[in-house]
Amino acid sequence: QVQLVESGGGLVQAGGSLRLSCAASGRTFSSYAMGWFRQAPGKEREFVSYITWPGGSTYYAASVKGRFTISRDNAKNTVYLQMNSLKPEDTAVYYCARALSLTIRRDEYDYWGQGTQVTVSS
Repeated sequence: QVQLVESGGGLVQAGGSLRLSCAASGRTFSSYAMGWFRQAPGKEREFVSYITWPGGSTYYAASVKGRFTISRDNAKNTVYLQMNSLKPEDTAVYYCARALSLTIRRDEYDYWGQGTQVTVSS
């Protein structure tokens, strides 16, 4: 069964850092790019970042570029999102997903995790 499980969310003050993890089952992970999305209350789910297989290239939304870093450990079937200099507007549920192509479009991601809540207080 395909599974993506996020962890690492929590409550942090503005300016702080968090590292999210997404653990994937084997067939989910190998040979696929992986992405992170987020969804704030009352808003649509939006693209945050993706990383190619096996990890040579990355891409970020303008809103997080320079503050967030995506990486992957293929031996552990895990993708990470290091989030620094967090802002209240980063508050959202963060989801990892498997990419069918290198894109920011949600409909090109086929498997999704259950999400992890990130709350940034001002």
